Amino acid sequence: MHQATTTTGGHVLSTQGRLTQRLTQGHLPRRLAQLYLGLALYGVSSALLVEAGLGLEPWNVLHQGLAELTGLTIGVVSIIIGAAVLLLWIPLRQRPGLGTVSNVFVVGIALDGALALLPEAHSLAVRIPLLVAGIVLNGAATGLYIAARFGPGPRDGLMTGLHQRTGRSIRLMRTAVEIAVVVTGFALGGTVGVGTLLYAVSIGPLAQLFLRVFAVPPASDGSTVVATGQPRRAILRP
Repeated sequence: MHQATTTTGGHVLSTQGRLTQRLTQGHLPRRLAQLYLGLALYGVSSALLVEAGLGLEPWNVLHQGLAELTGLTIGVVSIIIGAAVLLLWIPLRQRPGLGTVSNVFVVGIALDGALALLPEAHSLAVRIPLLVAGIVLNGAATGLYIAARFGPGPRDGLMTGLHQRTGRSIRLMRTAVEIAVVVTGFALGGTVGVGTLLYAVSIGPLAQLFLRVFAVPPASDGSTVVATGQPRRAILRP
């Protein structure tokens, strides 16, 4: 009787695994497109915020400050910092995915590319719309790449890893890390302003909205299996 139960249970788990795998593979082209489009648009949105000059998202405050200090472009600094943060995953026992590694490079390349193409903005009549467009596009880009389910960004993984190792809440870890990042970046010459505050209060709702918009649909074969891996407590940043 025990053997029969074990066999049946294994069969159920195996069937669920095959159905989930088929669901994931069936949407693989769309998920890959979402991942790379989302990461590229994230870089473009960051470039819009840089050009607006009214305050950057927390990590880009640090990237910009280090760029001012080193003479490197902000995109190159973003890649270097992303790779360094990814190395911190090793002692935190976090596992990177395709999206994690892609995040390190694609966002920085897209950021520098967009900055090279965008004209300089001088008047507030231009800078304010750039700021708003950058924040909204950032939310859309975040929804795109998170909904693709290829792994969190390196900075998100750092925060969840610290949460698991310390037992402190993700919110506390995020707040502590981002305050340190903003203060350090500001001291190095990064731009902090109304845009930083507006980003902080709006990115969560925007990303949640676009997560629903870009969610990968359920299996089309009538199966009730739901794709796993959708982040429940996504930190909403690459």
